[in-house]
Amino acid sequence: MSEALTTVPDMSSTRQGARPRWETQRTFDELGRPLHDITFTVVDLETTGGSAQAGSRITEIGAVKVRGGEVLGEFQTLVNPHTEIPAFIAVLTGITNSMVASSPPIDSALPAFLEFARGTVLVAHNAPFDVGFLQHFADELGHPWPAFEVLDTVKLARRVISRDEAPNCKLSSLASLFRSATTPNHRALSDARATVDVLHGLMERLGGQGVQTLEELQTYSARVDPAQRRKRHLAEPLPHAPGVYLFRDDRAQVLYIGTSRDVRSRVRSYFTASETRTRMSEMVRLAARVDAVECATPLEARVRELRLIAQHKPRYNKRSRFPEKTHFVKLTREPWPRLSLVRKVLDDGADYLGPFASKRTAERCLAALHDAFPVRQCTDRFGLSPERAACALGEMGRCLSPCDGSVDQEGYAAVVGQLRHALLHNPDQVVEAIHQRMERYVAEERFEEASVHRDRLASFLRAASRTQRLSTLARCPELIAARREEDGRWAVHVVRHGRLAAAGVIPPGVDAHCWVEQLRAEAETVFAGPGPVPAASAEETESILRWLESGGIRLVDVEGEWTCPMGGAGRHLALYDAAQASRRTLVPFDESRQ
Repeated sequence: MSEALTTVPDMSSTRQGARPRWETQRTFDELGRPLHDITFTVVDLETTGGSAQAGSRITEIGAVKVRGGEVLGEFQTLVNPHTEIPAFIAVLTGITNSMVASSPPIDSALPAFLEFARGTVLVAHNAPFDVGFLQHFADELGHPWPAFEVLDTVKLARRVISRDEAPNCKLSSLASLFRSATTPNHRALSDARATVDVLHGLMERLGGQGVQTLEELQTYSARVDPAQRRKRHLAEPLPHAPGVYLFRDDRAQVLYIGTSRDVRSRVRSYFTASETRTRMSEMVRLAARVDAVECATPLEARVRELRLIAQHKPRYNKRSRFPEKTHFVKLTREPWPRLSLVRKVLDDGADYLGPFASKRTAERCLAALHDAFPVRQCTDRFGLSPERAACALGEMGRCLSPCDGSVDQEGYAAVVGQLRHALLHNPDQVVEAIHQRMERYVAEERFEEASVHRDRLASFLRAASRTQRLSTLARCPELIAARREEDGRWAVHVVRHGRLAAAGVIPPGVDAHCWVEQLRAEAETVFAGPGPVPAASAEETESILRWLESGGIRLVDVEGEWTCPMGGAGRHLALYDAAQASRRTLVPFDESRQ
C-alpha cells in the first residue's frame, strides 16, 4: 500500500480540518444494497394475448411484497378488459368474461398496483412480458412510470440452473425444483407466490457463492468461477470513495490499474458478478492483493491512474502504458526550414505538431503538409547559398528547390510562414489544397487515391486541433476551476501548465475563498515543458480539458491566457469524424454481402 501512495505526489492529503476527502453521501448503488434489506414486489399478470401493442389486454394482476424472506403484503385484482376473452385463454387461466364483468378497469387497477409497488424492486418471471404490459398501459393512460428496478427470474435462472437440474426455466419447472409451497396454475396471485419461492431459492443458492447485494444479483454471471469469487475478501478493506485500485500478484508486481467513483464496489465486481472478460479473469486468478489510492475527486483519480500506469506499465492494461512512445512533426529552425518526424520535443524554438500515438498517423499528417506546401523534403543541411543539382521532387514541381537557387530566401520564408500559420492557427490552406486534389481524383474516378488524401487531411486536422488545445493549456501558468457536484458541494482543481497540481472539495461551512487559497498554496510546483508540450502526458491534459469543457464549470482564477484560435482545426473535424464513423458502420455491411 505504501508503494502505491508514494508513486504520485499526493494531491488530496491535507492538514486536519483543511481539505477533507470526498465526504459525499453515497448512493445505494455505490454502496451495494444487501439483499436482506431490499423490498421486492413479485408481480404476475394474466392477459387476453401475448402483446399489448397488438391489442391484448390485462385480465388479472397479482403481486406479493417481500423483504428478508418475510411476506409484507399481497395484491390481487381481476381487471375488466372491455373486450372478449378468447376461449383458449379462458380454458388456460380459468378467467371468464362473466368473472371480469364487474371488475375494475385498468385505469383503476393500474394506479392501485403502482401505489402498492412504489419504492420496491419489481420481480417477474419473464419480466419483459409483465413489465412491458404494465408500462404500455401506464403510457396509454398518461401515468408516469416509476423508476422501478426490475429483476427477471427467468434470466437469473438461466445463469444458475443447469439442464441436469431442470429441463427448462419455466415457472412450473423451477417451482418444482425449489419445492415451492404454491403450484403455478396460470392465476396471477398463485404464480406470483410461486415466483417468490423461486426467487428465494435462487438467492439462497447464490448466497453460497458470495452474492450478497442487489447489484451482484443483477449482474451475476456463471462465467465467474468459484475460485474467482473466493477472492472477494480482497475488496473488503478498500474505501467507498473515488480513487485508483492496483491489483498485485504474490510478488507484489502490479497486474492491473483502474479507477472508479467507488473503489470498493468496483473491485468487488471483479470477483463476484459482472467481470467476464477473459483477460481480466486471468488477471484476477493471479491477484493476491489489491491496493487503493483514495482521491478527492474523480478527475484526480483519473490523473493518478494515468501516472501509475505509466510508472508500473502493468501487463493487463492495454492503454496508456507508454506515454513516452510518441511522435511529433517538427518545423525546423535553419536557413532553409523543413518538416521532420521526431520522437521528442526540444527547447529549440522550433514549431511542433503532435503528439501522435503512432508513426503511421504522423507520416500521414506529414504527407498532407507536403501536399499543401512545397518545402524541401531532403534531410541535408544547407548553407545560406546552396549550390547543387535539383532532386526529383524539384523537377516535378513539388519542391521549391532551394538547393539549385530556384527560390531565394525571402520567397522560401514566405511559404514557411504560411506553413507555420497552418500548423498553429488556421488550417484552411491545407484543407483547400487537399480538397482540390480530392475533387480532381474523384472527377477522374480515382477513388482510392482520393481516399488516401482524405485520410491524410483527417490526420492533420486531428493533430492540429489536439496541438492547439494542449498547447493553450500548457502555456497557462495556473488555472483554478470549480464545479458544483450532485451533492451540492464544489469540486476544485488547480492546473499548472496542463498538469493537475491539486484537487479537493470545499467542505461545508468554510470560507470558500480562504479554502481555495490554501489549496493553491499546497499545490504541486510545476515548471513549463519545452515548446507546446504540457508538463504532463497528453492523456492527462486531455482529461483535464474534458473536465474543463464539461457543463457547470466556473473559472475561479487564470494566470496568463487560456485561448484557442477561432479559425483553428477543430471547426473542420466534425465532417471527417462523421465520415470515419460512417465507414465503420458500412464496412461490416459490405462484408456481409460478399
